[in-house]
Amino acid sequence: MKQVLSLIAFLIFLTSSFAFAQKTSPLSPKITSESPNKVIKVIYGQPSKRKRQIFGAMVPYGEVWRTGANNATQITFTKDVVFGDKAVPAGTYTLFTIPMEKEWTVILNGKLDQWGAFDYDRYKNKNVAQVKVPVVLSKLPLEKLTITPGNNVLAIAWDKVSISVPIR
Repeated sequence: MKQVLSLIAFLIFLTSSFAFAQKTSPLSPKITSESPNKVIKVIYGQPSKRKRQIFGAMVPYGEVWRTGANNATQITFTKDVVFGDKAVPAGTYTLFTIPMEKEWTVILNGKLDQWGAFDYDRYKNKNVAQVKVPVVLSKLPLEKLTITPGNNVLAIAWDKVSISVPIR
């Protein structure tokens, strides 16, 4: 009888745990965005500001950032492009940035499936492009990180900061 009651208690626990897991969503959802011409596709974890100071605090200046949450951001080009001023062959890359107050370095790296930027130094020899772009400040903060690929630009915006990398 004890075994039956233990089994029933375990099944109730398992069922309630599964139901709870189904109701919760990740804090930083995975977002996929594509350029209108379908040449650029970006997959990234989208964190929220939540009243936090972002750049210079949560995202330190001068350090490599995964440019999103959770897994490092991935960007795919379906055809060869010029990213900033660097020729980049069609393919999928990991997107990193090094935020600074007045300009950011935007990096495309050939090593996929990286968690965060923890192993970046180990794989920085796989960089295919590194471009510096100016920061544009806005008065109103943007709550969620947004990476928007356009036909001729990759725009990244969060909090009161935005950058744009020309792509042709």
